[in-house]
Amino acid sequence: MISQCEENPSPSWNESHVDWNLNNPLSAMPTLDGFVWTAAHDARNAGLIDVAGKRAMSYYNETDLPYYYSLASNFATSDRWFSPVMSRTQPNRMFLLAATSAGYAYPPAPGSTPLATRTIFDALQAAGISWKVYVTDLTYANPPAQNAALNFFATAGLYPNNIVPVSQFLTDVANGTLPAVSYIEPGYNSGYDEHPGLDDNNPGANIQIGAQYVSTLTNALMKSPSWKDSAFILTFDEGGGFYDHVPPQPTVSPDGIKPIDLKPANPPNGPDVCTVGTGPTCDFVYTGYRVPLIVISPFAKKNYVSHTVADSTAWLKLVETRFGLPSLTKRDAAQMDMTEFFDFQNVPWKIPPTVPTQPTNGPCYLNRLP
Repeated sequence: MISQCEENPSPSWNESHVDWNLNNPLSAMPTLDGFVWTAAHDARNAGLIDVAGKRAMSYYNETDLPYYYSLASNFATSDRWFSPVMSRTQPNRMFLLAATSAGYAYPPAPGSTPLATRTIFDALQAAGISWKVYVTDLTYANPPAQNAALNFFATAGLYPNNIVPVSQFLTDVANGTLPAVSYIEPGYNSGYDEHPGLDDNNPGANIQIGAQYVSTLTNALMKSPSWKDSAFILTFDEGGGFYDHVPPQPTVSPDGIKPIDLKPANPPNGPDVCTVGTGPTCDFVYTGYRVPLIVISPFAKKNYVSHTVADSTAWLKLVETRFGLPSLTKRDAAQMDMTEFFDFQNVPWKIPPTVPTQPTNGPCYLNRLP
């Protein structure tokens, strides 16, 4: 890609299943040939420019994102790290906090009663372990959180003092007063979340600006007294509808709940494929598509690439292992505990590496193809 902004392809339930196999989305065979078709289809329905779906094949190189490339090259990463479910942002973020979406393949409707499903924060609270959720775009409402995954759960209303602005993260890092477990919500409203847009009036987020924002958080950690005993796990909720040659992987249903909100009529896409037939991916027994992962820590193995299949609920397993907590569901119970990313004896990055400054001056446009 030349533009650091691009039109949105869809990673939603139906599109992800067509991406899996264009001609037979209910098949057990992942041909992975539907990405361009779904991106083109979305563009035509949304009045976008890229009606050929070329953006589904796009990528950014080291010139565009030198900061991310440097982190991934120095610290630990994975080539088999997947989102938890073949669907869009909200269900995957629910998995990130609770190791389940409670059956939701789509976002719960606005105004829905928050789920009583147990989250990792409930488990930490019950065990007396300190935690905070640092929110980039905090709104002081009740509960005091932005339109974030935490709002899907009753947890958000139970512990309002644990939900704080991201500026507090920078203060806690500098003072060495981070809680045992921190979770940072990105900036949806402020344009720091790297999300594609719709058109020049709704351009989404510039990926360079998002990466530069991340650098303010990770650089602050690396330069602080908190560095000596911390691990920063950087990942994304889902793959965004961009092409990948590695298919989602078989996994376990978190709780036996099947999708509860598939749509028999879903204009302009027609009915969800799993309402007119069934197949192995019509339940929560496959991961989603691959997503990036960088484990940034003084203990992170140098230049390490994991080949162990995991989805991002593995971060929950790491926390559970570290603090002796029970699993939330069968999904996080089945994950690796992430200790393979670390060398706790030799401390490879006791002195953090020198990292490049992330530029933000690349072109940003959506009104023409690259």
